[in-house]
Amino acid sequence: MDGVTLERTVAKRKENGMVTAPRDAGTQPSPAELRSVFGANLRKLGSSAASISALCRDLGINRTQFNRYLAGESFPRPDVLHRICTFFDVDARILLEPVEDIQDTPVSLLSHPFISDFVGAGVLGLTEEDFPSGFYRFSRAAFSDDSRFVVGVVKIFRKDGMTFLRGFEPKEALTMFDLPTDAASREYRGLVLQQAEGIAALVSRKGAVTTSFNYLSKAGGLANNFWTGYAVRTTPENHSGRRAARLVYEYLGYDTHKVLAAARGGGYRTAKDLVPFHRQQLRIEDAFR
Repeated sequence: MDGVTLERTVAKRKENGMVTAPRDAGTQPSPAELRSVFGANLRKLGSSAASISALCRDLGINRTQFNRYLAGESFPRPDVLHRICTFFDVDARILLEPVEDIQDTPVSLLSHPFISDFVGAGVLGLTEEDFPSGFYRFSRAAFSDDSRFVVGVVKIFRKDGMTFLRGFEPKEALTMFDLPTDAASREYRGLVLQQAEGIAALVSRKGAVTTSFNYLSKAGGLANNFWTGYAVRTTPENHSGRRAARLVYEYLGYDTHKVLAAARGGGYRTAKDLVPFHRQQLRIEDAFR
């Protein structure tokens, strides 16, 4: 328990009428104090129950033992604590922190109950078979220059059961708008979502300065390492430049030679500079619909 949490715990205990023996600010709370925090939390969590006896029956805990928890005389065994946490939908922090602080902790956006079964449903479960981790070379028509194409490399990786994307804008893309070209300014990151017939990615630069939506599905036939689709940027309609363009991803895996070669070939390129299969899939002569 850090200093902030400790001070908060002491303040809450005072509000609840618990007697706290004076101690130095840097000392750890005593077992008796921690038992008091747990007892106070348990009283608040069970306040809406029809009766203590009914709550004990629902929890499968002996009434005498439950009263000892409430009085701050005892801690539950790990299995009993798990049963209590599951029943009240809290975690083991109820042993250390006032329950109000735990319940006030914001949930992550994608697990928010309003969207967890909608947007959040595509976040988990994207398998390596569907879209493997590693490096990808991509090509698409440039948004700001009708005569050129953007070629680059992105990394796809998994963390905490979710799939993420990371890459860097070409320096030239920021130079033409008189923007900084350092790595932090050029970096973009994204979240990859599973779709019924492919994958989608929501990608932004730091601070959500710019955002794009990408959709890809695996190319058929012998092109096992390719995904094709399109990218859409968030920008007002105007008479110059594109807002949407076809997109090709080529899986390079972790082959250092291929990845470095692709990185060296990145940036703004003409049609003749594109990888033949990329050029074929981008269908340069056909307008994007």
